[in-house]
Amino acid sequence: MSDFEKITEKDSLYDNLEKMSIHDLLVNINNEDKKVPLAVEKAIPQIEKLVSQVVERLQKGGRLFYIGAGTSGRLGILDASECPPTFGVEDDLVTGLIAGGDIAIRKAVEEAEDSTSQGWQDLLDNGFAATRDVLIGIAASGTTPYVVSTVKKARDKGAVTGCITMNPGSPLEKAAEFPVTVVVGPEFVTGSSRMKAGTAQKLVLNMISTSTLIQLGRVKGNKMVDMQLTNAKLVDRGTKMIMYETGLGYEQARDLLLETGSVRLALKKHFHQA
Repeated sequence: MSDFEKITEKDSLYDNLEKMSIHDLLVNINNEDKKVPLAVEKAIPQIEKLVSQVVERLQKGGRLFYIGAGTSGRLGILDASECPPTFGVEDDLVTGLIAGGDIAIRKAVEEAEDSTSQGWQDLLDNGFAATRDVLIGIAASGTTPYVVSTVKKARDKGAVTGCITMNPGSPLEKAAEFPVTVVVGPEFVTGSSRMKAGTAQKLVLNMISTSTLIQLGRVKGNKMVDMQLTNAKLVDRGTKMIMYETGLGYEQARDLLLETGSVRLALKKHFHQA
């Protein structure tokens, strides 16, 4: 691991943080955050290659897995957990795994990220099929043993493998077939990769899952026509979508939505009967 520079561990561009005013802290953090979208933009060609592979596998019945430790693992779980309510897909189509298991979502699990065997077991326990599925390893440093070892093994077994990391030339970048490397530079608080690195990871995850599920037909126009109706706000949103597409009044549209269970099915029924 000595043949590459850990940019994520480099000294902050700022010092004496404890002497800064609240205003200066906020302005300086924001100035660093502004660099993140530009860094992500530079990685779009890599992201495009990875998304193309994800779409191809999912079209053939595969699933998408994220794996990470700490902040990286939590962000993968967050993205995965938002896919069913947003796009109406099965709960396990996109699955996020974290070193240490579900307890690690809220509380750090000591030494969990250092295991070189548990990640593969976690995949198998969640039904991972290498010849069908996609694995994306997430690690800002690109050196997390739990992630690197699992991506290596999955690739050896025939899985499509990608990664999201912030350090060029890292072991994770080399392990993945379709790496995404977003160079955000040193953190405002030295080594605190939950900051810019975490923001970059979230942006890339948004891009991967959203573009994939749009490609799989889960959006009509610009609307979430397959979203789950899990609360009053979403029922109201779905009702207004139906009103816009059909010209129905609010109550008629709402009744049709509740009867069919989704905007897509409501529109299909309306136009079939029309």
